[in-house]
Amino acid sequence: MVSASLAETVWTALGGVMDPEIPAVSITDMGMVLDVVAEDNDVSVTILPTFTGCPAIDVIVQDVEGAVAAVEGVESVRVKLVYDPPWSTERISPEGRTKLRQSGLAPPAEGPVLVTDIRLPEVAVCPFCGGRDTANENPFGPTPCRAIYYCRSCRNPFEQFKPV
Repeated sequence: MVSASLAETVWTALGGVMDPEIPAVSITDMGMVLDVVAEDNDVSVTILPTFTGCPAIDVIVQDVEGAVAAVEGVESVRVKLVYDPPWSTERISPEGRTKLRQSGLAPPAEGPVLVTDIRLPEVAVCPFCGGRDTANENPFGPTPCRAIYYCRSCRNPFEQFKPV
């Protein structure tokens, strides 16, 4: 017996699981949750890690298990990690893009990107002032998915998501 209402409640709970590396956004904002299946009182959550070597994945799995286990009626939780389909920056929700921008992180440019095409944008739009007079200071940010830019207009450094 499939319980749609339990699955919906679990989805809501997952909206409170924040990305440990970017606490301004949840894993649902980032599009990391591929699927939630609730059968009777057993729940299976399928997660798409943003990168194969994502250092935060163990924390994310623990947080997902805790959030789902706290949902009334859940008796068991299983978290599966899958890499097919691969996570893409296209999966970031519009709300997630807004939250990234509001926290000072420039979301990736919208539109299709080849998975093998990990080029930095020629112009990164500053999340602070919206300026386009920016320069890439370092292609390697604090995580593999981000680069460091500098805005010449407002003189703020910021992180830009790499399109993947």
